[in-house]
Amino acid sequence: MERKTQAAFAVWITGLPASGKSTLARALKAQLAARGVDAAVLESDALRLVVADHPRYDEKERDAFYRLMAYIGGVLIEHGVPVIFDATANLRVYRDRARQQIPRFLEVYIDCPLETCMTRDPKGIYRQAREGNASSVPGLQAAYEPPETPDVVVHGSQETPEAAAQRVIAKLAEKRYL
Repeated sequence: MERKTQAAFAVWITGLPASGKSTLARALKAQLAARGVDAAVLESDALRLVVADHPRYDEKERDAFYRLMAYIGGVLIEHGVPVIFDATANLRVYRDRARQQIPRFLEVYIDCPLETCMTRDPKGIYRQAREGNASSVPGLQAAYEPPETPDVVVHGSQETPEAAAQRVIAKLAEKRYL
């Protein structure tokens, strides 16, 4: 029996911690589902806990982690499963490497002021950094390199997740990924 698969794609949502990546990923997944597209969300915090009991968040570990994340996403895509990457991937090289591995790739940058992210802080990482319990938070102690030419820019302190998800879907359609 021949298995039919849809032409899959990847959407990598990047931005500072607490910029709204997870919220956008949920809104995008819901809007895709309403169109009959069942996408998988690879959320970096959840996946990181599976592969590292006590993540160090140093450059070597991040490099290995984002290689693994891109590989898992690529395997899913090869099997017809669209993937939404919900991951800071603070260095461009991590996202560029994924783009090279995955032909139908869309990069979404959530541009959100650091001050707004620090105010939101749903996971407490900025608080932990202030208290000296976190030493490699992107945007504070670790570099965050925004994409040079993202496919979609979302203004995280101004747009609703639903409106941003609609713009991502419009770009997916424009590129004929949907």
